[in-house]
Amino acid sequence: MLFPALIGDTGPRGPKLTGARVLLRQPTSRDWRSWSALRHASRQFLTPWEPAWPHDALTRAAYRRRLRQQAAEWRQGLGVTLFIFDLRSERMLGGISVTNLRRGVAQTASLGYWVGERQARQGLMTEALLLTLDYLFGGLGLHRIEAACLPHNVASRRLLEKIGFQEEGRGRDYLRIAGQWQDHVLYGLLADDPRGLESPAWSRARADRAAALDAAAK
Repeated sequence: MLFPALIGDTGPRGPKLTGARVLLRQPTSRDWRSWSALRHASRQFLTPWEPAWPHDALTRAAYRRRLRQQAAEWRQGLGVTLFIFDLRSERMLGGISVTNLRRGVAQTASLGYWVGERQARQGLMTEALLLTLDYLFGGLGLHRIEAACLPHNVASRRLLEKIGFQEEGRGRDYLRIAGQWQDHVLYGLLADDPRGLESPAWSRARADRAAALDAAAK
């Protein structure tokens, strides 16, 4: 089953999502050099949080295999991969993957993401994920999105909580990351949960900043 099209979509290639600073679209063969260069420059930053990279991870041949797999998942309605670009410069910033999409009584999918080292901690992934969630809930009609991250990946955990995800437990030896089976913290977000500025974590952060300012003024 193909996913439904939205206004501004690129037809059968899938969604094109535009925010204030970022643009999201599905990968093409022309993106290989940018993708490979960004991943190469960020290798030490990314590899602790990802499955072990094969020896040919950044080659054109490996990239083409990825494209074929992603295209098959899209055609079958099983997932969608999006690259993130700077809206003005069109420079690649990172990527988002939506996998294990289940319909029927579940209406859910799993969310993964990565960003280049120099592009991290600028709020770009926050914007990209919120755009993606709007598409998944509003465009595809999903009910629930799941995500998982390593317990010591503090930045990723804060990001998920900031955009509205709630911690739901821990999965033992959940995924094989960096060559080892590792526990993961499990998160979930429902379609009617508050997101972004309305999320509990963002509200707590605002309250903490206000309290700090009050204390400093006394």
